[in-house]
Amino acid sequence: MALEEFEKEELSDREKGYLRMRSIMDYGMGVLWTGMGIFIIFIKKFSMDLADRYDSTAFKIFGIVCIIYGLFRVYRGYKKKYLRDR
Repeated sequence: MALEEFEKEELSDREKGYLRMRSIMDYGMGVLWTGMGIFIIFIKKFSMDLADRYDSTAFKIFGIVCIIYGLFRVYRGYKKKYLRDR
């Protein structure tokens, strides 16, 4: 069976539910990671006490990494390519 035929194959109700659940989870986690990244980048506007304890550059780098990972999770939820390895 060629890869094109596998992609056109009809999914069962269980697989559709699995795809829907994973997609919703990826959207939610993507929003949370992106929000956490924004919070960390702008930490001085939210919490001065926490910002004074740690290096500002490290916070910004970690915040950018969180935003990139959050956007990746949203993209993965949008594409829904979870059943490729089966």
